[in-house]
This record gives sequence, C-alpha cells and structure tokens, in this order.
Amino acid sequence: MVLSETRQAPDERIFGRLASELVAELPERISTRVLENAELLGETEALVDGGIRWSYADLGREIREACRWLASLDIRPGDRLMTVGENSRALVVLLLAASELDAWVAIVNSRLSAKEIDLIRDNCLPRRVFYTSEASPDAEAHGRRHGAEPLAHPSLGTLRVGALADSEPEPVQASGAEQVAAMIYTSGTTGTPKGVMLSHRGILYIASISGGMRHLSEGQRVYGVLPMSHVFGLSSVCMGALYNGACLYTVPRFDAAMLLDALKQERITVLQGVPAMYARMLEHLKREGERLEVPALIYISAGGSPLDSDIKRRVEAVFGLTLHNGYGLTEASPTISQTRIDDRHASNTVGRALPLLEYRLEPLDASDDAPADDDGVGELWVRGPNVMKGYFRQPEATRACLTDDGWLNTGDIARFDEDDQLYIVGRSKELIIRSGFNIYPPDVEAVINEHPDVTLSAVVGRQVVGNEEVVAFVQCEPGANLEQAALRAFIAERLAPYKRPTRIVLMDSLPATASGKILKGRLRDMAQGGDPS
Repeated sequence: MVLSETRQAPDERIFGRLASELVAELPERISTRVLENAELLGETEALVDGGIRWSYADLGREIREACRWLASLDIRPGDRLMTVGENSRALVVLLLAASELDAWVAIVNSRLSAKEIDLIRDNCLPRRVFYTSEASPDAEAHGRRHGAEPLAHPSLGTLRVGALADSEPEPVQASGAEQVAAMIYTSGTTGTPKGVMLSHRGILYIASISGGMRHLSEGQRVYGVLPMSHVFGLSSVCMGALYNGACLYTVPRFDAAMLLDALKQERITVLQGVPAMYARMLEHLKREGERLEVPALIYISAGGSPLDSDIKRRVEAVFGLTLHNGYGLTEASPTISQTRIDDRHASNTVGRALPLLEYRLEPLDASDDAPADDDGVGELWVRGPNVMKGYFRQPEATRACLTDDGWLNTGDIARFDEDDQLYIVGRSKELIIRSGFNIYPPDVEAVINEHPDVTLSAVVGRQVVGNEEVVAFVQCEPGANLEQAALRAFIAERLAPYKRPTRIVLMDSLPATASGKILKGRLRDMAQGGDPS
C-alpha cells in the first residue's frame, strides 16, 4: 500500500448477505432490534446471569419496565447516566432502557480506584449513578462511599441508586449516527479523563458486521466475560449477541475453572477474550491435569491486546479451532479489522479492514525511536460509521486525533500486505494494553511521582506471552532510601490493580537527552531485553 493512499474496504458477503445491505437496515437505536427480537423470538433464550435465565420476551419486558422505572427517577431524554459495576443483567437492561429514553450511559468498571471513579463522575456530570451491587462487591463499596440508596430490585437484583443531580441534558438527535448511546472512559488519576462518545450507529455497525462475520445467530451461546465497560465487551460481545438473536451469558469476572465448566455444561458456542485469558485457561488445564471439553464450541477469538504466534499456536492445538484475531480501539467502537471465519492464518495478521471502512497510512514522524517508514509502514488512519463522535466536552483532545471530515488517527503503526491483511507493527508510543485494559503511562507516572522520595518516573510496556506488563523506572531523590515494598504499597492505595507496575526498577538517573527529555525508547528496550527487576 502506497503511504497516504486512501482505500475503502470492499463490500462483501457476510453470512449470505452483503455488508452494505446489513448497514442499510441498521435501526436508529441499539435497543430497537432487541425489542423486535422480543416479539419475533419470544421464548428463545436471550440472557443467562448466574441462576437467572431470560427469554427474549422476558428481556423485552424488563427493558420496558426499566424505561418506566427510569422515568420515575426523573431521567430525561438527553440525560447522562453513569453505571459503576461489572457485567450483569442489570447493566444490560439499564443500557437498553436508556437507549429507549434517548439517554446516554457512561459505563464504568467498578474495579477502578475511588479517585478514578470520582474523576469520571465529575467529568460526566450524570443525572444519576447506578451501582450494580449484586454483581460486584466493588460497586457496592463505591455506592456506599457515595451515599447512594440501596435498592432490592425485583428483577435486576441488588442495586444502589445515586441522588438526582441538576445536570444539563444534551440535545437529542433523531439520527443514530448523531445520537450518543454510550460513553467509555479512558480513565485517569490526574487531570480530566476522556469520555469517548460512541453513537448508536457505530455500536450497531460492529454488532451487525463484526457479529455477522462470526456467524452469530439464533441458537448461539456467547460467553460474555469481557467487561461491558470496555468497548470490546459492549459492542462486539453484548450487542453482537443480542442484535443477532444469540444468548448472552453475563459474567462479572474471569475465572478459568468457571469458564471451562461453562464451555462443557452450558455448551457455549462462541468465546471471545483477551490473549491472557486463553493463556490462563491453558495454565489451569495443565496444573489441574484436566482435559478440555468443548462439545459445542465453534468460534474463538482474541482481541484487546497483541496476540503472539506462540499462544495462538498453543491455543489452537488444545482447542482444535482457529483462534481468530482482530484489531481496534475504543474510539472506533472498537473493531477496525478482523480475520474472517474461514481464514486459517498462521501469521499474526489482525485480518482485513471491516467492509466499507476507509483507511490510509500516513508517513511516520521522524523521531529517534519511531520505526522507519519503509516496507509500507505508516500511522493508521480510518474513517467509517464506527468512529467516535469525539471526547465529551473536550474539543482540543478531539481535534488532536479526529478531523472535521471524520478521519481518526489511531496512533498505531501498521502495514498492509499484498492481500490487504493488516499487521500492527508497533503500538502507539504511550499506550499499554494489559489483559485488555488500556493503561496510559502518564496516569501511572503521576501517582508514582507523588511519592516524596521520587524525583522522576517513566512507565513503559513490556511484551510477555499473550499480554503486556507495566514496567516503571523510578529515579529517587538524592540520599533517599526508598524500598520497593513501600513504593508498591503507596501505589496500591492510588491505582486500580491492573494499572499497578508488575516490575519497578529503581535507578540513580533516568536516561535523558541534553534537554532533559526521557528516552523512553531506550527504556522500552531495557524492559524488553530481560528481567529488569
């Protein structure tokens, strides 16, 4: 591919229909097709949440009941709701009922720290905050801390509901391409976290096109352990299943033994996860001396973080299935490319771009640690219905990555081969993806730098099998006698577990240019070259 040349992914048949036909019939709201399925599919199983099993008729009834309940709580069109929780039937129903009311939902993982939750709340300024206590002890704790009222909901389980806030509603747009359905936050511990505004059409494009490519349909059983607070879990897993008439299993947290049991007992047919999840399943099988039993599984895929060839090979050998791969980011709802269901790639390709998306590679900026732009390598830009509306009330941050005519700068370095297969050559310089969660090094550095014995810190990612680790290089104050245990305890009080460094390297001084710029490229090499602890 010639750099700066714009291409459009061709139309293609998905499960017997053209992608353009599927896009043309997308409804204006994410709840519309699910409510239609309630009429068309009736007693077909739609959602399993622990011991609770709902048909599509049940789910439709619960969505409509929740609309009345939310209206009684003074939720208005254009309001923003915030959910603090983990995967559950309550979270699914709140999302879809809010859609019917033309309200937005900011979906926040309750495993974030108190400071992170509060920063998001202060940016979102929600009308109310809902805490899914039954599915998440952490949500219950946040709800108690915020003084939210407990509620034993007859259908949705134990919840907490925050006080009504005098927030200003957003204008309601009739078009699903303009109306925001959900916000996923790039959480931060300092400054203002960015709320990624995802439209109804963007989420539905992924549910229909990406879901269709996985042959999702009535009768499929989808294991939904990827968090809905992560756009992969929201658009691809949750909405992909419910839009296409499959049954969604809402699972709050990953547990290898529980998943392996569900694959056998519940006859799960579709499993999507991050590479680290598959690695932990293989470890469990080996440790326990168990044999994998997957009587109905037909499709497995990995996403959310880089998939290396070793774990792909080992998973495929154990499962006897192709481990499909894909690529995306929150700002693209999230999928940009994925391998097709009949592909059998041995390489680490992330597949071809989804049908009808436009894409181009821009030459890389000349810098000390950027790869050379030969062999067709460049920075990936994309445009299509899945691209975000922008960052909530942050126009400058939006302009930094999104053009007025809808082009999104992914910040990732990529190349295409002669068959238009996409390969991610390197991640954006700062972003670390650990077990599917985005980690922004400045957030971690800001916490470390708060310690009185720390002068400077630099956080980088280190590739390990199926995942990325967080490595922190720390320069201490002269004469300080800082111990790692004390610094880890300090960090643990201020950061969510997945953001905490796996390794901490104490140094007399960080490598820097004459102007004082820290040479992160050198630190990445140090981190990757061996065990720096």
